[in-house]
Amino acid sequence: MRDRAFTAPSTWGFALALVVGVFALHLLLMALMFAMLPQRLHKLGLASVLALSASAGYFVRQYGVVLDPGMLQNVLHTDVAEARELFSGTFALHLLLYALLPLALLWRTPMPPVPWRRALAWRVLLPVAAALLAVACVLAIFQPLSALMRNQRSLRYALTPANVVWSLASVAQRRFVTPPGARQAIGLDAQPGPAMTLAVRPRVLVLVVGETARAANWGLNAATRPGEAQPRQTTPELARLPVLNFARTTACGTSTEVSLPCMFAPVGRRDYDEARIKHSESLLHVLDRAGVRVHWRDNQSGCKGVCDGLPGDEVAALNVAGLCNDGRCFDEGLVADLDDRLRLLARSAAAAAAPGAAPSTQIWVLHMLGSHGPSYFRRYPPAFERFKPTCTSDELRGCTEQQIANAYDNSLLYTDHVLATAIRTLQAHAGAVDSALVFASDHGESLGEAGLFLHGMPYAIAPDVQKEVPFVMWLGDGFAAGIGLNLACLQTRATVPAAHDHLFHTVLSLLDVRSALYERSFDLSDGCRNTATAALPTKQR
Repeated sequence: MRDRAFTAPSTWGFALALVVGVFALHLLLMALMFAMLPQRLHKLGLASVLALSASAGYFVRQYGVVLDPGMLQNVLHTDVAEARELFSGTFALHLLLYALLPLALLWRTPMPPVPWRRALAWRVLLPVAAALLAVACVLAIFQPLSALMRNQRSLRYALTPANVVWSLASVAQRRFVTPPGARQAIGLDAQPGPAMTLAVRPRVLVLVVGETARAANWGLNAATRPGEAQPRQTTPELARLPVLNFARTTACGTSTEVSLPCMFAPVGRRDYDEARIKHSESLLHVLDRAGVRVHWRDNQSGCKGVCDGLPGDEVAALNVAGLCNDGRCFDEGLVADLDDRLRLLARSAAAAAAPGAAPSTQIWVLHMLGSHGPSYFRRYPPAFERFKPTCTSDELRGCTEQQIANAYDNSLLYTDHVLATAIRTLQAHAGAVDSALVFASDHGESLGEAGLFLHGMPYAIAPDVQKEVPFVMWLGDGFAAGIGLNLACLQTRATVPAAHDHLFHTVLSLLDVRSALYERSFDLSDGCRNTATAALPTKQR
């Protein structure tokens, strides 16, 4: 039956129409390019398309990525250090075969000038003919083609170079054609609540934004993976600390470019609007407006607008001894001076103490390099290479899945160490500073499952490992008491699903900042506070 179905005329007709339609689509793109460019630039245009197609083909085949507008936006925001890790000997060989050789042939092919009347006819007739042929093919197989596109949505971005051209045009339209304008101010009514104004000690919330940590490999989640009898412990230090682990947490996106702004927005994935989020102020601006002192420290590719206009620094600029090399720093650089910062805060609070004056409330955001791929083995010092053998190559397809998982899990061990170091440092200053720490990863990662690597798949078709992330809280006794928070109650709350959508409203609650933006149903601490501090104004839904 399968053989008969395969050789049926309808099947061959569908395949033929599809091939001709794809040819017509690319002919239309080339014709439009020739129509817009002067004749002397036609060869340069073709050369650009060849180079783009060869590069795109490599990354699609090597990592299984989908080159949609979101992925192209990620590529354009990749810093030099990240980009360098993606260039390898295999990539160079691929370009030699699929780009340089065709470019050499193109260079030797003469393209004599065409009289203007004939050139004008070609510029008009060729795009029209290509468009008509493409439409005819689509109409001939519309019913099976529409069903295929509905069930396999990523196929629309599988045609190279049409996928790259379309995605680049979409990104360019958003960036250059649509005027960005000023960021829309939000939370203009933000003000400190009583827990903030009546505090007797300085209060600090350390908010750590993780990178590419996925829930499936997070030790606190105690998940058993295929082929292993026992869960692999990738968070041994956190496991010995009194942390709250939200084991079922869903990310807002599958890339930093999407997730980071979304995490700090009042409305996240549940009502996602990229334009509104990226053109509005963030949680940090609302906190700053209420008198919370904000500081962003970055060990990644920037805050994606989340911290615009607010104080911040970069780990690379701090150049912490023994932690930085060749433009990259280990994440311990984020907390290297945490002890000094806490000591200085306590001294400043004591020196500035005055009757009726509330001590400072601050939020320190730490943006990790975390487990960013493909170079997982570069994300941790040698002392953390405990799971072996590891993949020590940027070309993941050259390693086994076990080697890739080992290198990735070692990077999680290091993230665990950095977080535990921060918590222990905060604990050491509990007598002078009330503190808490919140950790949430921006998105997950594919490690070769189903032939996929890295992240950034369109959200609708992305595997769960790219969307499910770790989310951890630690609250010092003084911090919890200051806002009337019952930690046992919050521990119970941690057993039900959470999402990035909860971050904005939970942080407002933890720091006792009052605003109509606050939505009680998205505050993870709601129901776990005493009545005196639970009466936060809430937006009705």
